[in-house]
Amino acid sequence: MAMKWTADVSAGDWLRARIDDPWAGTMHDIVPRGFTTYTRIFHPATRSKPADGTAWPALPYEKNSRAWEEFTAAQHDIDTVAIRWHDAADAFGTRMHADAQWGALVRAAGDEWNPDGWQQVNGPDGWQYDAPGEGQLAAETLAAVMDTARAHTSTPHDGYIAVWEGWGGLVGGVGYGPARSILTFTEDDEVTDATAKRHRDFLAASAKDLLNNVFRRPSWQPGILPDDVSKGPRLQLPNRGHVLFEGDPSALADPSWVLDAPWRDREMEQYGAQPSAESPSIIWPADRAWVMLSEVDWDSTIVAGSVELARALCADPRIEAGIIREGAMLTWSSDEVNR
Repeated sequence: MAMKWTADVSAGDWLRARIDDPWAGTMHDIVPRGFTTYTRIFHPATRSKPADGTAWPALPYEKNSRAWEEFTAAQHDIDTVAIRWHDAADAFGTRMHADAQWGALVRAAGDEWNPDGWQQVNGPDGWQYDAPGEGQLAAETLAAVMDTARAHTSTPHDGYIAVWEGWGGLVGGVGYGPARSILTFTEDDEVTDATAKRHRDFLAASAKDLLNNVFRRPSWQPGILPDDVSKGPRLQLPNRGHVLFEGDPSALADPSWVLDAPWRDREMEQYGAQPSAESPSIIWPADRAWVMLSEVDWDSTIVAGSVELARALCADPRIEAGIIREGAMLTWSSDEVNR
């Protein structure tokens, strides 16, 4: 069964009944209580370094702007590789564990309120460590999780997929201009590609129209999803709204699921981008044997389910995972081991 939008958001009522409202600061602000086991899937990170062996500037840009400007002007080729959290722990001499927090693993000087201090951290091995992405599970990792999870439900081909409504341009809304901008050009830019030129002209016309109509009423601006979906009911959970789809969760076990996603960003493809779609925020089979949640502000994903599913996920070499306790916190200060 292909993924299709559903207006019957009551299918997600069971989630609302089992998460904390108001939020209490634990994973159950998002993750439903009552499951036997909770598995944390760590989002992959990256590390980079100049290919010619040049060292990164020692201090952040705001503390050493001249060094960074000189480094940028040199136009070094940069090698970037995907890594696991274990790799970061090994490099910084910290300990990887199920409740680990990235900032603590890389001995970051910043905190949750000062992200510049931990998004990119220079390691003792000459690599710069880039924080894992938040709210998104890479297509290959999601496929691996779904490949394992579909063996632990009686309804592998029947379930629900929810996508957070807040992703830029996903849904339409009332506003004064285009719901999103794809490319921007200045008048000095040399534009030789005909498609890019048309887009520049479109943006210029939109800007001119806004300036000439400053007192006009806001109008509906379409998003990636059709207008009837954008205007339709949402699966409303505490502090989060989602567009709900019904379909075959096992189809997500193939990384090419992006090609069939109803929220695929086809407009971007007109300008040369590769096919893309936001990672689902919540997935569960019809029998509710498990549920997977990727909270927009988290750098890891939680799968709630059976002990057998948790063991299978942790044993899967394609996934970096660990079992966490019910009621666990996933905040900057919750890593007691690497405090």
